[in-house]
Amino acid sequence: MSHFTDLAHQYIDGEWKPGSGSWDIIDFNPYTGEKLASITVATAGEVDRAYRAAERAQAEWAETNPYTRRLVFERALRIVEDREEEIAETIVAELGGTRLKAAFELHLAKEFLREAVQLALRPEGRILPSPVDGKENRVYRVPVGVVGVISPFNFPFLLSIKSVAPALALGNAVVLKPHQNTPICGGTLVAKVLEEAGLPAGLLNVVVTDIAEIGDALLTHPVPKVISFTGSDKVGRHVATVCAQNFKHAVLELGGNSALIVLDDADVDYAVDAAVFSRFVHQGQVCMAANRILLDRTVEEEFTEKFVAKVKTLRVGDPADPATHIGPLINSQQAEAVSSLVDQTVAAGATALLHGTVDGNLVSPSVLTGFAPDAPVLGQEIFGPVALIVPFDGEEEAVRIANDTPYGLSGAVHTGDIERGVRIAKRIHTGMIHINDGTVHDEPIVPFGGEKHSGIGRLNGEAMVDSFTTQKWISIQHGRSRFPF
Repeated sequence: MSHFTDLAHQYIDGEWKPGSGSWDIIDFNPYTGEKLASITVATAGEVDRAYRAAERAQAEWAETNPYTRRLVFERALRIVEDREEEIAETIVAELGGTRLKAAFELHLAKEFLREAVQLALRPEGRILPSPVDGKENRVYRVPVGVVGVISPFNFPFLLSIKSVAPALALGNAVVLKPHQNTPICGGTLVAKVLEEAGLPAGLLNVVVTDIAEIGDALLTHPVPKVISFTGSDKVGRHVATVCAQNFKHAVLELGGNSALIVLDDADVDYAVDAAVFSRFVHQGQVCMAANRILLDRTVEEEFTEKFVAKVKTLRVGDPADPATHIGPLINSQQAEAVSSLVDQTVAAGATALLHGTVDGNLVSPSVLTGFAPDAPVLGQEIFGPVALIVPFDGEEEAVRIANDTPYGLSGAVHTGDIERGVRIAKRIHTGMIHINDGTVHDEPIVPFGGEKHSGIGRLNGEAMVDSFTTQKWISIQHGRSRFPF
């Protein structure tokens, strides 16, 4: 794992250096407990240096021909393809992702790099008519300048690239702060790939640090104009508040509590497969995961029996073993939190059809049912391998239960009648919902994001242009204006 130590630095203004904080972030393998690296934290002073470097480098980058800018992302894509096995091993080691999950994350990361190549040429100016004779109105699309990106621990390589590459392709500079549990995959590995791809120094800076060290310096700094944050709604609320106070635009991709609805005319075997994947992929540490599985009473018994039987076959263990379905949670706090939530929910009267056990950071699946309608567990996001089964009587009740949560990120409806599925999908307050499929999807040109507490704004495709550029009106008066005095 020597490359962990090579990447265990801050990356500021094209230089790899240790931070100058007074303590270290220790990067552990969540399965073995092995120490992968230690990184001395960046201070608020280093955050300032990173933003100033970004500001200096951005002016020239914005003037660079977009056809030249996009070459960086073509080369980055080739580097990721060439090193795919090494990056997959890093994902397995640093975040406990299974081999399947690492392949899924890398597949999407490559798709988003391909899209970044296209995005460099996407912004278009417009000429608009004027009520004033002789006036020409030009509207230019220009980069916002510097973007701050804060990425999470669950898909760190993908979710850093997803904001970083488009922001850069559109002519901005970036300061990236990865999650402290995934500083390599979410931070310095991304910087290394782009550095080797020929991105000029200063345009991407990575600060590995913690709010305990820098407070809100990343958000309040005068340089960044946009903050792209992916994480929990609790932290997202804080980010949004601080950004608003400082006149910054926040793009927030937050948690979810998605419902997968199985109607009376669904293909039950297929719905079971979709539900098992949607709940248990990456140990359930996915914002789009199917937290709640809503079943029409006519299919409840058959579905539940088949679902529990399939969940029992999932292999929990070493994420490096290709046969493993469920690896470790990211750290012991998460493992303990998920385990105690299950215990509390059962103590409050729910029935455990499967009651998971904990072994280190490995948590085996739980399947719970029989909740009181106001059970707190139904309204919250569970970042772990816990499925909640909720029966309903008829479509109206399905829609009401699905919407009875502060979140609105993803969802799914299973039915033999596609248009019936669409009618129900339209009534669910969510940014994304899928008919006859799982709840976990992301595509490079489709607007991605949530409603309610699941976030503000969208990413992907055209939404990247909206998020990371601004519009500038330049008018030209051909002839002379008449002024009233």
